[in-house]
Amino acid sequence: MRVLILTMTMNFDSNYWEERYKNNQTGWDAGSVTIPIKHYIDNLTNKKLKILVPGAGNGYEFEYLLQQGFNNSYVIDIALTPLQNIKARLPEVPGTHIIHGDFFDHVGEYDLIIEQTFFCALNPELRQQYVEKMYSLLKPGGRLAGLLFSFPLTEQGPPFGGSAEEYEAIFSSLFTINKMEEAYNSIKPRAGKELFFIFEKK
Repeated sequence: MRVLILTMTMNFDSNYWEERYKNNQTGWDAGSVTIPIKHYIDNLTNKKLKILVPGAGNGYEFEYLLQQGFNNSYVIDIALTPLQNIKARLPEVPGTHIIHGDFFDHVGEYDLIIEQTFFCALNPELRQQYVEKMYSLLKPGGRLAGLLFSFPLTEQGPPFGGSAEEYEAIFSSLFTINKMEEAYNSIKPRAGKELFFIFEKK
């Protein structure tokens, strides 16, 4: 409980993230799509899936989805700078697919949502709200898939960690846990600290 009390004062709003980008304090930015998510995308076959990548920063997963023909993909971020970076790299992408706004205010319906360093960037107090929002954005049987950090949750962050047991406890009421295991193909800085998961909306 001490952790949650400490995090109540944390305000990771658009200004916070804009400052991180402007000062190049973006240690989470891998510079390309990470291997576990690349492999997951490579095994998707239905190119008509409507896909959302929330809190995607510079959007490498979004870009890879488009490269693989998943043209019904969307990205949303609360910070404007990374979205401008995406637009500069991908000028052909319709502006309606690059959304500047608060994920928790977003309205839509998706077949798949990709999680990559978004959950861990949020104030831990918002985790239950995250689960409920993901549930509301997914179509029946829709999937939430990607990576969650596996290291102790403390007041130090972002990124904020957690454990498989904690994640199962907060997701299992609304999602079927199809897979949640240590990622065998994490990038080096994250080796042994990531869980690859696939959750399905109940």
